[in-house]
Amino acid sequence: MKIEEIRIEDLDPGKFIEQKVQEISSVVGSGLAINALSGGVDSSTVTMLGYRALGERLKTYFIENGLMRHDEPQKIVSLFEGLGVPVEIVDVQKQFFDALKGLRDPEEKREAITQAFYRDVFGQLVRESGAKYLLQGTNYTDVEETVAGIKRQHNILEQLGIDTEKRYGYVVIEPAIQLRKPAIREVAKALGLPEGIYHRPPFPGPALAARIIGEVIPERVEIVRRATKIVEEELCDTGAFQYLAILHDDRVTGVRKGKRDYGFQIEVRCWESKDAIMGSPTRLPYDVLDRLAERITTEVPGVVSVTYNITHKPPSTIEAI
Repeated sequence: MKIEEIRIEDLDPGKFIEQKVQEISSVVGSGLAINALSGGVDSSTVTMLGYRALGERLKTYFIENGLMRHDEPQKIVSLFEGLGVPVEIVDVQKQFFDALKGLRDPEEKREAITQAFYRDVFGQLVRESGAKYLLQGTNYTDVEETVAGIKRQHNILEQLGIDTEKRYGYVVIEPAIQLRKPAIREVAKALGLPEGIYHRPPFPGPALAARIIGEVIPERVEIVRRATKIVEEELCDTGAFQYLAILHDDRVTGVRKGKRDYGFQIEVRCWESKDAIMGSPTRLPYDVLDRLAERITTEVPGVVSVTYNITHKPPSTIEAI
């Protein structure tokens, strides 16, 4: 891996912003670039860097792939329009669910999402807009985990020998690739992004597909989406690095009104970590766990069991898939 990390203790956010704005402007020249905004701190930071460099020559899209959190597209588009950055929602839900149909293996699902993003969606947007560049929020940990063979991050391309210009018709620009998440948060803060963005827990590139064990279909996404909303509401004040809900594959036996009820199992994870390289489960009070179980089994149709992960990373990983 030939990327030199900029550690947070060596980071000057103002100087970094100035340097990256100049680099983006120099690479794109008088042309156009596109970027996909998911609302996470990585993509939000890159969006602001790109907009400072290119202004209206940056076409920003929110890719509605059917895998995002509750009301996410509308919330993020509204927030960035308030910051002066126009964002267009692109509805490609059918393309993503078609690509994921029948897949159960984690790496096959990640590869399907990669192709749906880069070949199908971004390829079409580039052709329609006339842009030759794609800005994306790859961070240093994404590259590190992929190159090490731990987990294929969907946004890692060039580092795996993929020539995006030859394969997809555009050049990928990755302004934050030298930074880990804590450093990106500092840059986001310096860019004037609101605390709700720069302190937001990480969210995976494959979105809720990374939190479904087994096949990804709309009905199963809706279950984990509802559970995610509850987990985020209940754990947002814990100060934890990340918290999430995972939908397990097989149904499990439950009981309702004195009768057997085969239903779904949700696993809750809550992590203490500085950089996502290592992590330990948050020691949540039992009344918090009890409230999570009560709300999820009551408010998410079909769920009869809630568990809490108590395994460190490693050997576990923060996300399940």
